[in-house]
Amino acid sequence: MTETQLDHNHTHQQNRFSVIPTPLRLNVDSEFSGKGITIAFLDSGFYPHPDLKEPVNRIVAYHDVAQPDAKLPAMRKPANSDWHGTMTSVAAAGNGYLSDNIYRGLAFESNVALVKVSQNGEISEENIARGLEWVIANKELYNIRIVSISLGGDDDVSYKDNKVDQLAEKAIQLGLVLVVAAGNSGCMDRHHTVPPANSPGVITVGGYDDQNQLDNSNPHLYCSSFGPTADGIIKPEIIAPAIWIAAPILPLTDAFKKAEALTELSEAPDYELPALARKKRNVVQFPESLTLHDPATIRAEVEFLLRENKIISSHYQHVDGTSFAAPIVASVVSLMLEANPRLTPGAVKNILISTAQRIANASILRQGYGMLNARAAIEQAKRENHSFDNDHFVPPRIQSGKLLFTYHNDTVERVELSGDFNNWTSGKHFKKDPAGMWKIEIDLPVPGRHRYKFIVDGNTWVDDAGNGLKEPDNYGGFNSIVNIM
Repeated sequence: MTETQLDHNHTHQQNRFSVIPTPLRLNVDSEFSGKGITIAFLDSGFYPHPDLKEPVNRIVAYHDVAQPDAKLPAMRKPANSDWHGTMTSVAAAGNGYLSDNIYRGLAFESNVALVKVSQNGEISEENIARGLEWVIANKELYNIRIVSISLGGDDDVSYKDNKVDQLAEKAIQLGLVLVVAAGNSGCMDRHHTVPPANSPGVITVGGYDDQNQLDNSNPHLYCSSFGPTADGIIKPEIIAPAIWIAAPILPLTDAFKKAEALTELSEAPDYELPALARKKRNVVQFPESLTLHDPATIRAEVEFLLRENKIISSHYQHVDGTSFAAPIVASVVSLMLEANPRLTPGAVKNILISTAQRIANASILRQGYGMLNARAAIEQAKRENHSFDNDHFVPPRIQSGKLLFTYHNDTVERVELSGDFNNWTSGKHFKKDPAGMWKIEIDLPVPGRHRYKFIVDGNTWVDDAGNGLKEPDNYGGFNSIVNIM
Protein backbone atom coordinates (compact mmCIF):
# COMPACT_ATOMS: atom_id res chain seq x y z
CA MET A 1 0.00 0.00 0.00
CA THR A 2 1.31 3.48 -0.86
CA GLU A 3 0.92 6.72 1.02
CA THR A 4 -1.68 7.91 -1.48
CA GLN A 5 -3.82 4.85 -0.78
CA LEU A 6 -4.22 5.75 2.88
CA ASP A 7 -7.64 6.97 3.97
CA HIS A 8 -7.79 10.76 4.33
CA ASN A 9 -10.88 12.43 5.73
CA HIS A 10 -9.98 15.85 4.45
CA THR A 11 -9.95 18.04 1.39
CA HIS A 12 -6.85 18.83 -0.68
CA GLN A 13 -7.95 22.43 -1.18
CA GLN A 14 -6.03 25.48 0.05
CA ASN A 15 -7.03 27.20 3.26
CA ARG A 16 -7.29 30.95 3.62
CA PHE A 17 -3.62 31.20 4.62
CA SER A 18 -2.59 29.82 1.24
CA VAL A 19 0.37 31.10 -0.77
CA ILE A 20 0.63 31.86 -4.45
CA PRO A 21 1.48 28.74 -6.51
CA THR A 22 4.90 29.06 -8.11
CA PRO A 23 3.73 29.05 -11.78
CA LEU A 24 1.34 31.91 -11.00
CA ARG A 25 3.91 33.76 -8.90
CA LEU A 26 6.41 33.69 -11.78
CA ASN A 27 3.84 34.21 -14.54
CA VAL A 28 4.83 31.04 -16.41
CA ASP A 29 2.34 29.19 -18.58
CA SER A 30 2.32 25.43 -19.14
CA GLU A 31 3.80 25.31 -22.66
CA PHE A 32 6.81 23.52 -21.14
CA SER A 33 6.99 21.23 -18.14
CA GLY A 34 10.58 19.92 -18.12
CA LYS A 35 9.59 16.73 -19.90
CA GLY A 36 12.60 14.66 -20.93
CA ILE A 37 14.99 16.55 -18.61
CA THR A 38 16.44 15.07 -15.41
CA ILE A 39 17.31 17.28 -12.45
CA ALA A 40 19.69 15.85 -9.86
CA PHE A 41 19.23 17.08 -6.29
CA LEU A 42 22.07 16.92 -3.78
CA ASP A 43 20.55 17.16 -0.33
CA SER A 44 20.40 15.76 3.19
CA GLY A 45 17.87 13.04 2.42
CA PHE A 46 14.64 12.24 0.62
CA TYR A 47 11.23 10.64 0.95
CA PRO A 48 9.47 9.17 -2.13
CA HIS A 49 6.75 11.79 -2.11
CA PRO A 50 3.54 11.18 -4.10
CA ASP A 51 4.08 14.48 -5.97
CA LEU A 52 7.12 12.81 -7.57
CA LYS A 53 5.71 9.27 -7.87
CA GLU A 54 2.02 9.52 -8.78
CA PRO A 55 0.53 8.75 -11.18
CA VAL A 56 3.91 8.07 -12.85
CA ASN A 57 7.12 7.51 -10.91
CA ARG A 58 9.58 10.18 -12.07
CA ILE A 59 12.31 9.27 -9.55
CA VAL A 60 14.77 7.68 -11.97
CA ALA A 61 17.63 7.25 -9.50
CA TYR A 62 18.46 7.35 -5.81
CA HIS A 63 21.98 7.29 -4.39
CA ASP A 64 23.17 7.51 -0.80
CA VAL A 65 26.87 8.42 -0.80
CA ALA A 66 27.34 6.85 2.65
CA GLN A 67 25.46 3.64 1.77
CA PRO A 68 25.76 3.11 -1.99
CA ASP A 69 23.63 -0.04 -1.92
CA ALA A 70 20.74 1.59 -0.04
CA LYS A 71 17.33 1.87 -1.68
CA LEU A 72 14.96 4.80 -1.40
CA PRO A 73 12.80 3.79 1.57
CA ALA A 74 9.03 3.78 1.19
CA MET A 75 6.04 3.63 3.52
CA ARG A 76 7.79 4.38 6.77
CA LYS A 77 7.95 7.38 9.02
CA PRO A 78 10.52 9.66 7.39
CA ALA A 79 13.74 10.52 9.21
CA ASN A 80 14.44 14.15 10.11
CA SER A 81 17.14 14.23 7.43
CA ASP A 82 14.54 13.44 4.75
CA TRP A 83 12.68 16.72 5.25
CA HIS A 84 14.92 19.17 3.42
CA GLY A 85 15.59 17.20 0.24
CA THR A 86 11.95 16.21 -0.11
CA MET A 87 10.93 19.85 0.07
CA THR A 88 13.54 21.12 -2.40
CA SER A 89 12.84 18.41 -4.99
CA VAL A 90 9.06 18.76 -4.75
CA ALA A 91 9.24 22.58 -4.88
CA ALA A 92 10.99 22.25 -8.24
CA ALA A 93 9.50 19.13 -9.80
CA GLY A 94 6.42 18.12 -7.82
CA ASN A 95 3.20 17.82 -9.81
CA GLY A 96 0.86 18.81 -6.98
CA TYR A 97 -0.69 15.34 -6.77
CA LEU A 98 -1.74 15.92 -3.16
CA SER A 99 -3.09 19.42 -3.82
CA ASP A 100 -5.29 18.82 -6.86
CA ASN A 101 -2.34 20.17 -8.91
CA ILE A 102 -2.46 23.56 -7.18
CA TYR A 103 1.00 23.45 -5.61
CA ARG A 104 3.05 22.05 -8.45
CA GLY A 105 6.55 23.06 -9.41
CA LEU A 106 7.38 24.45 -12.83
CA ALA A 107 9.23 21.27 -13.86
CA PHE A 108 6.27 19.03 -13.01
CA GLU A 109 7.15 16.49 -15.71
CA SER A 110 10.91 16.45 -15.17
CA ASN A 111 12.58 13.30 -13.93
CA VAL A 112 14.59 13.54 -10.73
CA ALA A 113 17.74 11.86 -9.45
CA LEU A 114 17.96 12.07 -5.66
CA VAL A 115 21.44 12.07 -4.12
CA LYS A 116 21.66 11.87 -0.33
CA VAL A 117 24.85 13.44 1.02
CA SER A 118 24.19 13.45 4.76
CA GLN A 119 25.70 10.89 7.12
CA ASN A 120 24.59 10.53 10.73
CA GLY A 121 22.74 13.81 10.39
CA GLU A 122 25.82 15.73 9.22
CA ILE A 123 26.81 17.04 5.79
CA SER A 124 30.54 17.19 5.04
CA GLU A 125 32.34 18.66 2.07
CA GLU A 126 33.72 15.19 1.38
CA ASN A 127 30.20 13.82 0.96
CA ILE A 128 29.14 16.75 -1.21
CA ALA A 129 32.14 15.94 -3.40
CA ARG A 130 31.13 12.27 -3.53
CA GLY A 131 27.64 13.31 -4.57
CA LEU A 132 29.00 15.42 -7.42
CA GLU A 133 31.25 12.57 -8.50
CA TRP A 134 28.23 10.25 -8.69
CA VAL A 135 26.28 12.76 -10.78
CA ILE A 136 29.19 13.22 -13.18
CA ALA A 137 29.60 9.45 -13.56
CA ASN A 138 25.87 8.88 -14.17
CA LYS A 139 24.79 11.94 -16.12
CA GLU A 140 24.51 10.09 -19.43
CA LEU A 141 22.75 7.07 -17.93
CA TYR A 142 19.94 9.20 -16.47
CA ASN A 143 20.07 12.16 -18.89
CA ILE A 144 20.96 14.52 -16.05
CA ARG A 145 21.21 18.08 -17.36
CA ILE A 146 20.80 20.09 -14.15
CA VAL A 147 22.14 19.78 -10.61
CA SER A 148 20.28 21.63 -7.84
CA ILE A 149 22.26 22.07 -4.61
CA SER A 150 20.73 23.64 -1.51
CA LEU A 151 23.59 23.05 0.90
CA GLY A 152 27.22 24.04 1.20
CA GLY A 153 30.61 23.61 2.76
CA ASP A 154 32.19 25.24 5.75
CA ASP A 155 34.27 28.30 4.91
CA ASP A 156 34.71 31.19 2.51
CA VAL A 157 37.72 29.85 0.60
CA SER A 158 39.23 30.10 -2.86
CA TYR A 159 37.50 27.89 -5.39
CA LYS A 160 40.93 27.05 -6.79
CA ASP A 161 41.89 25.05 -3.71
CA ASN A 162 38.58 23.40 -2.83
CA LYS A 163 37.59 19.91 -4.00
CA VAL A 164 33.85 20.65 -4.07
CA ASP A 165 34.41 23.76 -6.19
CA GLN A 166 36.75 21.96 -8.56
CA LEU A 167 34.21 19.18 -9.08
CA ALA A 168 31.50 21.79 -9.67
CA GLU A 169 33.62 23.42 -12.37
CA LYS A 170 34.35 20.00 -13.90
CA ALA A 171 30.64 19.19 -14.00
CA ILE A 172 29.95 22.45 -15.83
CA GLN A 173 32.68 21.73 -18.36
CA LEU A 174 31.00 18.37 -18.98
CA GLY A 175 27.70 20.08 -19.79
CA LEU A 176 25.83 20.13 -16.47
CA VAL A 177 24.05 23.28 -15.31
CA LEU A 178 24.72 23.74 -11.58
CA VAL A 179 22.23 25.83 -9.61
CA VAL A 180 23.30 26.50 -6.02
CA ALA A 181 21.62 28.24 -3.08
CA ALA A 182 23.58 31.27 -1.88
CA GLY A 183 22.83 30.61 1.80
CA ASN A 184 20.96 32.67 4.36
CA SER A 185 23.66 34.71 6.10
CA GLY A 186 23.10 37.99 4.31
CA CYS A 187 22.02 39.83 7.45
CA MET A 188 25.02 38.62 9.47
CA ASP A 189 28.61 39.82 9.68
CA ARG A 190 29.91 36.69 7.93
CA HIS A 191 27.72 36.83 4.84
CA HIS A 192 29.91 35.33 2.13
CA THR A 193 29.03 32.26 0.09
CA VAL A 194 30.73 28.90 0.64
CA PRO A 195 31.49 25.97 -1.68
CA PRO A 196 30.05 25.32 -4.17
CA ALA A 197 28.10 28.62 -4.24
CA ASN A 198 31.43 30.48 -4.59
CA SER A 199 32.39 28.64 -7.80
CA PRO A 200 32.59 30.98 -10.80
CA GLY A 201 30.67 28.74 -13.21
CA VAL A 202 27.69 27.84 -11.03
CA ILE A 203 24.49 29.87 -10.98
CA THR A 204 24.34 31.12 -7.40
CA VAL A 205 20.83 32.07 -6.33
CA GLY A 206 19.89 34.54 -3.63
CA GLY A 207 16.36 35.46 -2.62
CA TYR A 208 13.69 38.11 -2.54
CA ASP A 209 10.37 38.50 -0.74
CA ASP A 210 7.28 39.55 -2.70
CA GLN A 211 5.17 39.49 0.51
CA ASN A 212 2.97 36.83 -1.10
CA GLN A 213 1.45 39.41 -3.43
CA LEU A 214 1.02 39.13 -7.17
CA ASP A 215 2.75 41.85 -9.22
CA ASN A 216 4.48 43.34 -6.20
CA SER A 217 6.28 46.42 -7.47
CA ASN A 218 8.41 46.79 -4.34
CA PRO A 219 9.80 43.39 -3.30
CA HIS A 220 12.26 43.16 -0.43
CA LEU A 221 15.65 41.49 -0.48
CA TYR A 222 15.88 38.26 1.50
CA CYS A 223 18.85 37.76 3.87
CA SER A 224 20.82 35.85 1.24
CA SER A 225 24.55 35.32 1.56
CA PHE A 226 26.50 37.45 -0.88
CA GLY A 227 30.02 38.11 -2.16
CA PRO A 228 32.59 39.05 -3.16
CA THR A 229 34.09 35.63 -2.60
CA ALA A 230 37.66 34.93 -1.52
CA ASP A 231 38.54 35.16 -5.24
CA GLY A 232 36.70 38.46 -5.74
CA ILE A 233 33.78 36.91 -7.62
CA ILE A 234 30.46 38.65 -7.04
CA LYS A 235 27.75 36.28 -5.81
CA PRO A 236 24.82 35.72 -6.18
CA GLU A 237 24.18 36.23 -9.88
CA ILE A 238 20.39 36.32 -9.56
CA ILE A 239 17.68 36.22 -6.91
CA ALA A 240 14.43 34.22 -6.88
CA PRO A 241 11.45 33.83 -4.53
CA ALA A 242 12.81 32.68 -1.17
CA ILE A 243 9.75 32.94 1.06
CA TRP A 244 6.07 31.99 0.87
CA ILE A 245 7.05 28.88 -1.09
CA ALA A 246 4.69 25.89 -0.94
CA ALA A 247 6.42 22.65 0.05
CA PRO A 248 5.18 19.27 1.28
CA ILE A 249 4.67 18.26 4.87
CA LEU A 250 6.27 14.85 5.21
CA PRO A 251 3.65 12.07 5.24
CA LEU A 252 3.23 9.89 8.33
CA THR A 253 4.88 12.45 10.65
CA ASP A 254 3.44 14.23 13.68
CA ALA A 255 3.52 17.47 11.68
CA PHE A 256 1.37 15.85 9.00
CA LYS A 257 -1.13 14.51 11.55
CA LYS A 258 -1.37 17.98 13.09
CA ALA A 259 -1.92 19.64 9.71
CA GLU A 260 -4.56 17.05 8.83
CA ALA A 261 -6.40 17.59 12.11
CA LEU A 262 -6.26 21.38 11.95
CA THR A 263 -7.55 21.31 8.39
CA GLU A 264 -10.46 19.12 9.44
CA LEU A 265 -11.25 21.43 12.36
CA SER A 266 -11.12 24.54 10.18
CA GLU A 267 -13.71 23.06 7.83
CA ALA A 268 -16.08 21.70 10.50
CA PRO A 269 -19.44 23.41 11.04
CA ASP A 270 -19.96 25.18 14.34
CA TYR A 271 -22.24 22.51 15.78
CA GLU A 272 -19.57 19.82 15.31
CA LEU A 273 -16.56 21.89 16.35
CA PRO A 274 -16.51 21.41 20.18
CA ALA A 275 -16.87 17.62 19.96
CA LEU A 276 -14.27 17.40 17.17
CA ALA A 277 -11.91 19.64 19.13
CA ARG A 278 -12.11 17.25 22.09
CA LYS A 279 -11.40 14.33 19.76
CA LYS A 280 -8.39 16.02 18.15
CA ARG A 281 -7.10 17.75 21.29
CA ASN A 282 -3.95 15.64 21.73
CA VAL A 283 -3.01 15.74 18.05
CA VAL A 284 -3.20 19.54 17.78
CA GLN A 285 -2.07 20.12 21.40
CA PHE A 286 -5.10 22.07 22.53
CA PRO A 287 -5.41 22.84 26.24
CA GLU A 288 -8.35 20.82 27.57
CA SER A 289 -10.10 23.98 28.73
CA LEU A 290 -10.28 25.30 25.18
CA THR A 291 -12.57 22.49 24.08
CA LEU A 292 -15.19 23.74 26.55
CA HIS A 293 -15.40 27.14 24.90
CA ASP A 294 -17.80 28.33 22.23
CA PRO A 295 -17.13 27.52 18.55
CA ALA A 296 -15.88 31.03 17.78
CA THR A 297 -13.11 30.76 20.41
CA ILE A 298 -12.10 27.30 19.22
CA ARG A 299 -12.05 28.45 15.59
CA ALA A 300 -9.85 31.42 16.45
CA GLU A 301 -7.31 29.07 18.06
CA VAL A 302 -7.43 26.75 15.05
CA GLU A 303 -6.69 29.65 12.72
CA PHE A 304 -3.88 30.84 14.98
CA LEU A 305 -2.27 27.40 14.84
CA LEU A 306 -2.68 27.14 11.07
CA ARG A 307 -0.91 30.46 10.68
CA GLU A 308 1.78 29.72 13.28
CA ASN A 309 2.61 26.36 11.68
CA LYS A 310 2.52 27.85 8.17
CA ILE A 311 -0.04 25.25 7.08
CA ILE A 312 -1.68 26.04 3.74
CA SER A 313 -3.49 22.73 3.15
CA SER A 314 -3.52 19.23 4.60
CA HIS A 315 -0.29 18.21 2.86
CA TYR A 316 1.58 21.51 2.42
CA GLN A 317 3.11 24.34 4.35
CA HIS A 318 5.00 27.42 3.24
CA VAL A 319 8.75 27.59 3.76
CA ASP A 320 11.55 30.08 3.26
CA GLY A 321 15.26 30.20 2.50
CA THR A 322 17.51 30.28 -0.53
CA SER A 323 17.28 26.48 -0.31
CA PHE A 324 13.97 26.92 -2.14
CA ALA A 325 14.96 29.81 -4.40
CA ALA A 326 17.64 27.61 -6.02
CA PRO A 327 15.35 24.69 -7.02
CA ILE A 328 12.87 27.20 -8.44
CA VAL A 329 15.64 28.46 -10.73
CA ALA A 330 16.59 24.86 -11.51
CA SER A 331 13.00 24.21 -12.57
CA VAL A 332 13.13 27.21 -14.91
CA VAL A 333 16.36 25.85 -16.39
CA SER A 334 14.58 22.54 -17.02
CA LEU A 335 11.95 24.37 -19.07
CA MET A 336 14.65 26.30 -20.93
CA LEU A 337 16.42 23.06 -21.86
CA GLU A 338 13.16 21.44 -22.94
CA ALA A 339 12.57 24.47 -25.18
CA ASN A 340 16.14 24.35 -26.52
CA PRO A 341 18.17 21.22 -25.67
CA ARG A 342 21.29 22.66 -27.37
CA LEU A 343 21.88 25.27 -24.69
CA THR A 344 25.19 24.93 -22.87
CA PRO A 345 25.63 25.78 -19.18
CA GLY A 346 27.24 29.07 -20.15
CA ALA A 347 24.37 29.97 -22.47
CA VAL A 348 21.81 29.13 -19.78
CA LYS A 349 23.57 31.31 -17.26
CA ASN A 350 23.92 34.16 -19.77
CA ILE A 351 20.19 34.06 -20.56
CA LEU A 352 19.18 34.06 -16.89
CA ILE A 353 21.48 37.00 -16.20
CA SER A 354 20.47 39.01 -19.27
CA THR A 355 16.73 38.65 -18.57
CA ALA A 356 16.87 39.29 -14.81
CA GLN A 357 15.36 42.50 -13.45
CA ARG A 358 17.07 44.57 -10.79
CA ILE A 359 15.18 45.88 -7.78
CA ALA A 360 15.51 49.64 -7.81
CA ASN A 361 17.30 51.25 -4.88
CA ALA A 362 18.47 47.87 -3.54
CA SER A 363 22.07 46.76 -3.08
CA ILE A 364 23.48 45.36 -6.30
CA LEU A 365 26.00 43.31 -4.32
CA ARG A 366 23.11 41.48 -2.66
CA GLN A 367 20.96 41.01 -5.76
CA GLY A 368 23.51 40.60 -8.55
CA TYR A 369 21.71 41.01 -11.86
CA GLY A 370 18.35 41.02 -10.11
CA MET A 371 15.15 39.02 -9.94
CA LEU A 372 14.58 35.89 -11.98
CA ASN A 373 12.34 36.59 -14.98
CA ALA A 374 11.24 33.06 -15.78
CA ARG A 375 8.95 33.88 -18.71
CA ALA A 376 11.56 36.03 -20.46
CA ALA A 377 14.31 33.45 -19.87
CA ILE A 378 12.23 30.67 -21.42
CA GLU A 379 11.28 32.85 -24.38
CA GLN A 380 14.91 33.80 -25.00
CA ALA A 381 15.95 30.15 -24.74
CA LYS A 382 13.40 29.29 -27.44
CA ARG A 383 14.77 31.98 -29.76
CA GLU A 384 18.47 31.16 -29.35
CA ASN A 385 19.60 29.48 -32.59
CA HIS A 386 23.36 29.40 -32.13
CA SER A 387 25.45 26.52 -30.86
CA PHE A 388 28.03 27.23 -28.20
CA ASP A 389 30.94 25.45 -26.55
CA ASN A 390 32.93 25.89 -23.38
CA ASP A 391 35.03 28.70 -24.88
CA HIS A 392 32.01 30.99 -24.85
CA PHE A 393 30.63 33.01 -21.93
CA VAL A 394 33.99 33.04 -20.16
CA PRO A 395 36.20 35.79 -18.65
CA PRO A 396 38.80 37.55 -20.82
CA ARG A 397 41.73 35.28 -21.61
CA ILE A 398 45.16 35.61 -23.14
CA GLN A 399 45.33 33.97 -26.57
CA SER A 400 48.34 34.20 -28.91
CA GLY A 401 49.74 37.10 -26.92
CA LYS A 402 46.49 39.10 -27.10
CA LEU A 403 43.69 39.65 -24.58
CA LEU A 404 40.43 38.20 -25.94
CA PHE A 405 36.99 39.46 -24.83
CA THR A 406 33.67 37.86 -25.83
CA TYR A 407 30.03 38.96 -25.63
CA HIS A 408 26.73 37.49 -26.81
CA ASN A 409 23.55 39.31 -27.72
CA ASP A 410 21.75 38.68 -31.01
CA THR A 411 19.60 41.80 -30.69
CA VAL A 412 22.40 44.39 -30.86
CA GLU A 413 24.18 45.86 -33.89
CA ARG A 414 27.39 47.23 -32.39
CA VAL A 415 29.59 46.43 -29.40
CA GLU A 416 32.63 48.39 -28.22
CA LEU A 417 35.17 47.84 -25.45
CA SER A 418 35.98 50.57 -22.95
CA GLY A 419 38.18 50.43 -19.86
CA ASP A 420 40.87 52.10 -17.88
CA PHE A 421 43.38 50.65 -20.37
CA ASN A 422 42.02 53.02 -23.07
CA ASN A 423 40.97 55.87 -20.77
CA TRP A 424 37.31 54.74 -20.93
CA THR A 425 36.94 55.83 -24.53
CA SER A 426 35.00 54.05 -27.27
CA GLY A 427 36.29 52.96 -30.65
CA LYS A 428 37.50 49.42 -29.98
CA HIS A 429 34.88 47.50 -31.96
CA PHE A 430 33.94 43.83 -31.57
CA LYS A 431 33.31 41.60 -34.58
CA LYS A 432 30.56 38.97 -34.65
CA ASP A 433 31.59 35.44 -35.59
CA PRO A 434 29.37 32.75 -37.22
CA ALA A 435 28.66 31.22 -33.80
CA GLY A 436 26.91 34.42 -32.73
CA MET A 437 29.66 35.67 -30.41
CA TRP A 438 30.98 39.19 -30.47
CA LYS A 439 34.78 39.08 -30.07
CA ILE A 440 37.68 41.49 -29.81
CA GLU A 441 41.42 41.05 -29.24
CA ILE A 442 43.59 43.84 -27.85
CA ASP A 443 47.23 44.21 -26.94
CA LEU A 444 47.94 43.11 -23.39
CA PRO A 445 47.50 46.01 -20.94
CA VAL A 446 50.28 46.72 -18.47
CA PRO A 447 50.32 44.30 -15.51
CA GLY A 448 47.81 45.07 -12.81
CA ARG A 449 44.07 45.23 -12.06
CA HIS A 450 42.00 46.70 -14.87
CA ARG A 451 38.34 47.75 -15.01
CA TYR A 452 36.27 47.59 -18.18
CA LYS A 453 32.77 47.60 -19.70
CA PHE A 454 31.09 46.96 -23.03
CA ILE A 455 29.24 49.74 -24.89
CA VAL A 456 26.22 48.34 -26.71
CA ASP A 457 24.79 50.19 -29.72
CA GLY A 458 26.65 53.33 -28.77
CA ASN A 459 24.83 54.25 -25.58
CA THR A 460 24.28 51.32 -23.20
CA TRP A 461 27.14 50.43 -20.87
CA VAL A 462 27.08 46.85 -19.55
CA ASP A 463 29.46 44.69 -17.59
CA ASP A 464 30.82 41.38 -18.87
CA ALA A 465 28.25 38.73 -17.88
CA GLY A 466 30.81 35.98 -18.49
CA ASN A 467 33.21 37.37 -15.91
CA GLY A 468 32.39 37.03 -12.21
CA LEU A 469 35.15 39.43 -11.14
CA LYS A 470 33.33 42.73 -10.63
CA GLU A 471 32.99 45.74 -8.39
CA PRO A 472 30.26 48.39 -8.05
CA ASP A 473 30.66 51.21 -10.54
CA ASN A 474 28.91 53.77 -8.31
CA TYR A 475 26.21 54.22 -10.96
CA GLY A 476 23.97 51.33 -9.98
CA GLY A 477 25.89 48.68 -11.92
CA PHE A 478 29.20 46.83 -12.04
CA ASN A 479 32.60 47.30 -13.61
CA SER A 480 34.17 44.04 -14.75
CA ILE A 481 37.71 43.28 -13.60
CA VAL A 482 40.62 41.62 -15.39
CA ASN A 483 43.93 41.00 -13.66
CA ILE A 484 47.03 41.00 -15.86
CA MET A 485 50.00 39.32 -14.21
